[in-house]
Amino acid sequence: MISVARLAILVGIAGLIPFVAGVTALFTMPQYSVSVLGYFYLYSAGILAFMAGVYWPIAMQLDNRCYPLSPLVTMLLSQVFFVAAGVGLLLSTPAQIALYTVAYLGLYITDTRWMRVYWPGWYLKLRLVLTLVAVVCQLTVGAWFFLIHSGQAV
Repeated sequence: MISVARLAILVGIAGLIPFVAGVTALFTMPQYSVSVLGYFYLYSAGILAFMAGVYWPIAMQLDNRCYPLSPLVTMLLSQVFFVAAGVGLLLSTPAQIALYTVAYLGLYITDTRWMRVYWPGWYLKLRLVLTLVAVVCQLTVGAWFFLIHSGQAV
């Protein structure tokens, strides 16, 4: 039987494949860039919403306790990231680049600063790796987009 930690690591690493594939596709198949960007940001939104959903069950377990966050703040954080994921899909590509980069960093900061007591140590190490790869992919897509569209109306 596989442990929860190993399963989470496998699923987490596998979850990076679409990010890396999206970046790779932009450079190797630029003729499909509109579709690739659409799928890249759809996946980015899905993962962000999924990660935000983790806070909801924690909030329900907090009951009336307020350490380190109250249930209300924890649920609101979940909703902020969830709504950001959805709203990001409605934005222009330059705004998506900024929103998803900041949201993924914000999610990691939330996990390490306020939610740290709820996570095992291995999870925070995994989250660091996953966040770094996701953010590097977001920034690479952003750099690609601005290089391709520099000097053109966006």
